[in-house]
Amino acid sequence: MNSASPTQQIVQNIIDRSHTLRQSLTTNFRDELVEALYHDAHIIAQDCVSESDSENIHWDRRIDRILTSPIFGLPLMILLLALIFWITIAGANYPSSWLATGLFWVEDFASGLFEQWGAPWWLTGFIWHGVYRALAWVIAVMLPPMAIFFPLFTILEDLGYLPRVAFNLDRLFQKAGAHGKQVLTMSMGFGCNAAGVIACRTIDSPRERLIAILTNNFVPCNGRWPTLILIATVFVGAAFPGAFVSVAATGAIVAVVVIGVITTLLMSAVLSRTVLKGKPSAFTLEMPPYRRPSILRILYTSLIDRTIFVLWRAILCALPAGGVIWLLANITWGGQPLSEYCIDFLNPLGSAIGLDGVILLAYVIAIPANEIVVPTILMLYLGHTMMTEEFTQDDAWYNLFVGEKGWTLLTAVNLMLFSLLHNPCATTIFTIWKETRAMKWTLLGTFMPLAVAIIVTFIVAQAWRLLT
Repeated sequence: MNSASPTQQIVQNIIDRSHTLRQSLTTNFRDELVEALYHDAHIIAQDCVSESDSENIHWDRRIDRILTSPIFGLPLMILLLALIFWITIAGANYPSSWLATGLFWVEDFASGLFEQWGAPWWLTGFIWHGVYRALAWVIAVMLPPMAIFFPLFTILEDLGYLPRVAFNLDRLFQKAGAHGKQVLTMSMGFGCNAAGVIACRTIDSPRERLIAILTNNFVPCNGRWPTLILIATVFVGAAFPGAFVSVAATGAIVAVVVIGVITTLLMSAVLSRTVLKGKPSAFTLEMPPYRRPSILRILYTSLIDRTIFVLWRAILCALPAGGVIWLLANITWGGQPLSEYCIDFLNPLGSAIGLDGVILLAYVIAIPANEIVVPTILMLYLGHTMMTEEFTQDDAWYNLFVGEKGWTLLTAVNLMLFSLLHNPCATTIFTIWKETRAMKWTLLGTFMPLAVAIIVTFIVAQAWRLLT
């Protein structure tokens, strides 16, 4: 039997000793080590560096004591998010109405010209009542909220507030077995989940990067805001006096966002304890100084790089989707439109989860882009009849959903939950595949959120019906 060489024995002794010492370390050893390093660096800097603008540095620290406080940090973060949503909801109504009125006037005028020229009814219907109508609704519903939300969110980003958000939520993500930087990728997901998936490259650990990629979809992207804002305003806001409509709707949307964050933490914990087992790696986040926002950078980033980019993508998806919806509503087989067969097929599942076949079909058609869910639902409900600008008013939506289609508060609640939790759009799915280069992770990132959405809405629906 060969004995180990002296060098090998020394190496083995060092490894054994390191394992013994590692077991004696406290769980927050790395945090204590980093804190000690920064403390020593602070003492050295005091002795060697003179501060010419120390007042600004002190103000930064005073503000951080509040914004990153264990007591006030999270509540202030939620209040700030609620303020952004309230400004978005309150400010988007009138521009949406004006846009819809103008765009639908164009539709009426152009379709009238086609009829005067003797164009076939199917050509007029397909181009103007199908393709163009979907385009008009996407622009009217999406553009105003985006033009308000993105600049406000970019201001927070430019100020340097987002790293403070990551600091506040870091411990929660560590307990879930995920990486603290996942908070920053979630922040990107508020604008676009595909951008959030790409931002996961900043996470060094392959395991934690995968967790962040697979759970980024639980953050509501810009494409879901129109659905969430509409339902929150029409149903939740309708239960309050006029002055409190936007406040109540804001509260509902903030609650949905909080549910999304909780779901992200829960699913991160599940993944880190099952298919992606491992210990979370800590990271050191150095707080950047607060900066004065640059107006030009904010305008370019929010309006050109985000609003126009997302709107253009939605338009490209809405054009063919509008045509598909019109064809489903107008091509008949056995005396019944094709859309009715699809709706009847999906109705049992829709009823079980508190929705209906129209809503589920709208989400199937809207896989290319979530932005077209609302106009798709409206077009499927109204079939080939004319949509007018009256649906820019909350009362018209309420009368259609409740008075004609039998929606209840359960329908509204589960639609918001389903919109939050369901499968990612086609762009995000493709981005997941590009980032992972593995079909199994792409399929998991696609169908895991859909399964979560169905399970959650099913439980809510059954509990609601049992208790009411």
